Amino acid sequence: MNKFASYLLTGLICLVAGGQFVQVITRYVLEIPVMGLEETLLYPTMWLYMLGAVNASRENTHIRANVLEIFLKTKRQVVGLAIVGEVLSLIIGGWLTYWAWDFTKYSLRVWKESPTLYLPTFYVDVALITGMVLMMIYTAMHLVSHIRDLATDEEQ
Repeated sequence: MNKFASYLLTGLICLVAGGQFVQVITRYVLEIPVMGLEETLLYPTMWLYMLGAVNASRENTHIRANVLEIFLKTKRQVVGLAIVGEVLSLIIGGWLTYWAWDFTKYSLRVWKESPTLYLPTFYVDVALITGMVLMMIYTAMHLVSHIRDLATDEEQ
């Protein structure tokens, strides 16, 4: 799974960077903009953004300001703080996932299309709910891991 995720994210970032490169060259150097390129780049960009967040959640490498850890003395306190953080992340993430689900239902019902190429934007919008659900799964897995760490620490 790690290898697949890294290949997928690498492919998406290369696609987005390549598309932006083509856009800059054709628009500003050759002065012939490619119509609809921005619309097509929306798909890999949104999926890259959401799957990048999922990857950070999977690896537990989100940017955090762990200032409180400086003042904590024991491993048990640090794990307790991590549990509180994961629970808060699940609560807020669950709320955002609910909103993403409502948006996905709306997007499916309305079935919007892009203005130039008439591509269905549902496939961009579904990245949001997919990413949120996967992030909540990984957050729950990290919460369980922290609880296990706390339980094994108490046994010793």
